[in-house]
Amino acid sequence: MKLKKLIQRLLPRDEKFFAMLEESTSNLLVGSELLKKLAGSKNTAQQVKLVEEIKEVEHRGDTITHGIFSQLNATFVTPLDREDIHLLASALDDILDYMDGSAQRLVLYSIKKFPPAMVRLCDVLHLSIGELHRGIGLMRNLDDTDRLQEVFQRVNQYENDADTIFDQAVADLFKKEKKPIQIIKLKEVYVGLETATDKCEDVANVLEGIVIKYA
Repeated sequence: MKLKKLIQRLLPRDEKFFAMLEESTSNLLVGSELLKKLAGSKNTAQQVKLVEEIKEVEHRGDTITHGIFSQLNATFVTPLDREDIHLLASALDDILDYMDGSAQRLVLYSIKKFPPAMVRLCDVLHLSIGELHRGIGLMRNLDDTDRLQEVFQRVNQYENDADTIFDQAVADLFKKEKKPIQIIKLKEVYVGLETATDKCEDVANVLEGIVIKYA
């Protein structure tokens, strides 16, 4: 057993960081559910309400992230390296920022009809966040590498799926949409959603780095 891993096991384990990271991914799941509802809604009043709810989720995410940072400054011994916890919290917050930005643009740009590809991107993003939530839950037991590897593989696959959807959606947009302004509006939203799935992969990469470090 590596010395660092042995020392880590002998030190007191402060579970609050795991709980706070799980709270962050739970909040992300709520946001992605709302985003899916938004993409499937055809009622303007409902869309506005959903965007407001996503903004509330984003504010809640900021509060959770700042809470993690404050605890890092106040805790002498952490269950994982400080920089890893900081990276995880920041990367999770990035996902929510792009989700919120995409939602805001949908209403600000008065996009009434959501293309099927946009709905599929929201679905893929939700699935990816679900895997991250599962992965964060598994971090309490870093010996369970098989299940963690499944999480990493699925998140990677979802990111590849999102790339494929995005590329085809943008190609179709330039081919079929006649209004230049509408092209710009929709492409911005597509970019935001696809970037959110990229950020999911960033979180998975941080998690995988932690697993390798403590294996």
